[in-house]
Amino acid sequence: MAQVKLTVLDPTPTDIVAFEKAYTEEHLPLVAQKMSGHIKFVATRVLAAGGEEQPPFHRVAEFYYPSGVELEEALASEVTQEAAVHAASISTGGPPIILVGEEEYLPST
Repeated sequence: MAQVKLTVLDPTPTDIVAFEKAYTEEHLPLVAQKMSGHIKFVATRVLAAGGEEQPPFHRVAEFYYPSGVELEEALASEVTQEAAVHAASISTGGPPIILVGEEEYLPST
């Protein structure tokens, strides 16, 4: 069965310094240490986007789950709900965008 991935896109905040402080000191510890069920977590800070002066997104968080069952359990948990509320509270550039996808692996040539 294919892995599923929860992706959270954080819009570029109005105050990047304040957002980064809250994200790294409050939000990352919350999601990295308290959320469970994922097999991999990747946090990315966007540096550039197609030549735009300011990328539309500042942070991308990716949570990998073995299947949709584990993802559904994680989404229903109190900790995930707490993390979602916290993410929205520090997101001054607009609400975070949440995507759920299934990974496809293509052979390289």
